[in-house]
Amino acid sequence: MKNHSWRIAAFALAALCALAACSGKKAGPTSYEFTNVRRGTLERTVSSSGTIKPVSTVNVLPRMSGKVEKIFVDYNDPVSIGDILAELNTDVLRLKREQQYASVSKARANYELQRINYSNQQALAEKNLISEFELRTSKTQLDGQAADLAVAEANLKEIETEINQYAYITSPINGIVLDRRINVGDTVVDSSSNNSSSIFTLAENLREMQIEAMVGELDVTSISKGQEVRFTLESLPGRVFPGVVETLRMVPVVSNNVVSYTVVINVENRDGSLLPGMTCMVDFIVERSVGVLMVSNAALRYQPTSLSSERIAEMVFNAGLENMDDEQRKAAIEARTQAQAQAQQAAQASGQSANSGITGLMMGGAPAGRTMMMGGQAPRQNSRQGGAQSRNAAPVVVMRNLWYVGGDGKLEVMRVQIGITNGSFTEILSTENIEGNQVILRERI
Repeated sequence: MKNHSWRIAAFALAALCALAACSGKKAGPTSYEFTNVRRGTLERTVSSSGTIKPVSTVNVLPRMSGKVEKIFVDYNDPVSIGDILAELNTDVLRLKREQQYASVSKARANYELQRINYSNQQALAEKNLISEFELRTSKTQLDGQAADLAVAEANLKEIETEINQYAYITSPINGIVLDRRINVGDTVVDSSSNNSSSIFTLAENLREMQIEAMVGELDVTSISKGQEVRFTLESLPGRVFPGVVETLRMVPVVSNNVVSYTVVINVENRDGSLLPGMTCMVDFIVERSVGVLMVSNAALRYQPTSLSSERIAEMVFNAGLENMDDEQRKAAIEARTQAQAQAQQAAQASGQSANSGITGLMMGGAPAGRTMMMGGQAPRQNSRQGGAQSRNAAPVVVMRNLWYVGGDGKLEVMRVQIGITNGSFTEILSTENIEGNQVILRERI
């Protein structure tokens, strides 16, 4: 009998030890790392990468085929409208011009001879010495000679135009030479040919540049014309440049099943530090809050390990009641009481603990599809909440917990409404001035 009692006591002691081990509570007092609620500026941004390009570029193609004889400009040279960029060899054209002079003289002589012949035929016709058919034949021959003369003169004018104009490749704009793709001795092809290619690339103005940035479909709804932008360059560390969204191109770009859109950003380049082709990191400023309360995101994620989930839920619920007026507080308590009763009935039916069914409500949650309002405060609506929220939809209030150590050394919690975040810090929307308050960041190991 004694041995049986001893075995029962040992089993109970082992069970108590196992329960204590599974509870996860620390034997000694918990130490914490703290942070302060402070004021500052927060921005919600959309990040992307882009390439700097001139606002306007012109590709210059030759208007005739030939060999490059002279080049008058090089990379980065400024040019004005009408400036000669290059000259093509015209030796063969000058020979063709001499031949065409002879063709024009011959055509003119034939025309003059036929004109005299037609005049004679007209005199004979008046005396009825020739038939109407012979007179019309003479007139047709005169018209043919006139046409041959016109063709010869047009061919001569074409050759002269090529020599005096097309052989000189000129600038169509005021700007700067970005690229030169020819050398002396190269043969270029007339722009009307399929084999023709650009020989110069000119930029109209490098004081004003553009960035073409690719933005994913999930973030593109946050982008609009006139939106502020800032960007940085790896080649110029420490410098931040401003920009403004010019346009959003609606044509999607699909790569590896990822849909993106091109956003064009206008930037100024007064000091000439921005060069075409540079890669930059771009931040689109979606929202900015200046002089607001803010706290580290780690503090908002913290949850004590020394308290049970039921105790945490109870403390959070009570903290939420402090932000309500009497009517709201009464409604919240009644809702919890009803939820507890329903959870108790469900637990009895399923054989589970009723505490697990009401923990979500005590943590400050609300039934699905409802907005949780604390303290009767209407939330501040963000100008662009991801672009997905309907204008007629009810504003969503997001509440979080901040844990701190009270004057008696015990853990306390406050419920705060949060605003925008930059990934490291989050805005706190609070009617109380909690600037400088010390809250728990994490537990020390």
